[in-house]
Amino acid sequence: MSIGASTLSRRVFHRNWLVYRRLWLRSIAFGFLQPALFLSAMGIGIGSLMSAGSQQAFGGVGYLQFLGPGLLAAMAMQTATFESTYPIMNKIRWGRNYEAMLSTPLAVGDLVAGELAWIGFRILTLATIFLVVLALFGVATSPLAILALPVALLVGLGFSANLIAFTATQRNDIGFNAVFRFVINPLFLFSGTFFPLDRLPEAVQVLAWATPLFHAVELVRGATSGRLDPATAPWHVAYLVAFFGVGALLAPRLLRRRLTV
Repeated sequence: MSIGASTLSRRVFHRNWLVYRRLWLRSIAFGFLQPALFLSAMGIGIGSLMSAGSQQAFGGVGYLQFLGPGLLAAMAMQTATFESTYPIMNKIRWGRNYEAMLSTPLAVGDLVAGELAWIGFRILTLATIFLVVLALFGVATSPLAILALPVALLVGLGFSANLIAFTATQRNDIGFNAVFRFVINPLFLFSGTFFPLDRLPEAVQVLAWATPLFHAVELVRGATSGRLDPATAPWHVAYLVAFFGVGALLAPRLLRRRLTV
């Protein structure tokens, strides 16, 4: 069954909401506090140590305006990663929630669609809070800043779909350590979030350009500053759509194979 083919996926979303609603207030508070502290420490704290001439290196803006949008995109990636690894593994192996769900009319496609809808809701909620914080810090100054939300949603769902596919192939959580250390952390550090890519060796730049987070950072940064490039933006979007499409195809197939073994 293809993703989105059945309204039964709403049941999966509803199940996750019933679990989450006990913690939603703490989650919202943390979602506001984390970007506020990060922007204060990194954007204002470290940014204040930089000379006025350093703005040229950051595209003519201050370090806070450069850093904030990158962190929003990175937050979407990290949220998708946390939601698509251990919680999914628990439902497959430890808690065996999916076994119980599949004894009902739900199919594997419904499970994946419901999980992606739920993770998308989580990403969109946190991205909205993050964008409000950026506005309070004077970073999101353009009406185009609202476009940062669908970009965050798209990159987050791309990571989520691909990581659900990866999780479906794992027998334990050992593989997650490799993902965090050798995929997520390097992407967080070397996809243009903290400093311009032109400061890196050319070979590293090429690798960074091939990563999903780079394209999301470019789109969010362009949207929040009102400098969205109409020539490159469609290519960034196309990359992220293709990234999500690969995961959306693999996730139900690999999860079905895992649950029917």
